[in-house]
Amino acid sequence: MKPTDFAKFLTDFFNNYLLRQRNVSPNTIKSYRDTFRLLLVYLQDKEMKPEKVSMSTLTPELLQEFLDWLEVERKCSIATRNLRLNAIHSFFRYAQLDSPEALFNYQRIMAIPMKKKPSAMVPHLSPEGVRMLLEQPNRKTTNGRRDLALLSTMYDSGARVQEIIDLTARDFIPGSTPILVLTGKGSKARRVPLMENTAFLLNQYILENRLNAPNKMDCPLFTNHQHRKLSREGVAYILKKYAAQASRVSFLVPERMHCHMLRHSKAVHLLQAGVNLIYIRDFLGHCDIKTTEVYARADTETKRKALENAYPELVDPNLPNWSDDTELMRWLSSL
Repeated sequence: MKPTDFAKFLTDFFNNYLLRQRNVSPNTIKSYRDTFRLLLVYLQDKEMKPEKVSMSTLTPELLQEFLDWLEVERKCSIATRNLRLNAIHSFFRYAQLDSPEALFNYQRIMAIPMKKKPSAMVPHLSPEGVRMLLEQPNRKTTNGRRDLALLSTMYDSGARVQEIIDLTARDFIPGSTPILVLTGKGSKARRVPLMENTAFLLNQYILENRLNAPNKMDCPLFTNHQHRKLSREGVAYILKKYAAQASRVSFLVPERMHCHMLRHSKAVHLLQAGVNLIYIRDFLGHCDIKTTEVYARADTETKRKALENAYPELVDPNLPNWSDDTELMRWLSSL
């Protein structure tokens, strides 16, 4: 069977454009792959065979129905819907370069807007909450010392989970100004400073596990019982275990935590310490300052709630109803 133009474009999109030209991360590849896998599942439900799908099949109306199907049938969140739409935009942005005759249709697809979602507070811990969390691992056990070094490094470096599990022993540079080298999205490396306490814990952990030996410099920094690098699920399990412990003794730590909360916490604490937003952007490895600005909004909301709790209401909320003023109502009606 002769391959369709869609099959050709999709293969080139993944093998050449994303991997060789854009050099995107494996997680981005997986996310885009899942988008088109779901699209083919949707088309199959509509009795369209995947091997017969062409570029002309993918109209803006069909893709809009696909996005609605994700929300209604699969119960996906608005954020997930927008993530799938972003992959579709990227694909057609690539395809338009080789198909100028279909440019109008592709641009209509790229004009499908992201769905606005209600802005939510960035979930983060207070400094006291982070301290309470880090008090939970048992320092008398091997696993406890590993977990303490892991959680301290996650918070202090503001690293993403993938960046943490990809660390090798070589990526920690001790000394008077200890540095951690993180490899983020798009294989971009950045060097972040570590606080003295975290560097001490990390150095002790490396010495205990003999990771400072020349033949172990490229070994994973954090490993499981099989001496393989931790998975994302493994890191999440460790964090949830200690969060549950901490929540039983303090309200400062929620019972359920996700790994990104430590990254959020570090960013908010840097902002509260007066660190410039530009430096926080570089510290976190954000490409756009707009991504970092969410922490400024979170800090403002935290301050507002603190002020509301600290001071009594000085203005009577039971104000008179202006609609009872007939003269004003008559004037407004005459406009």
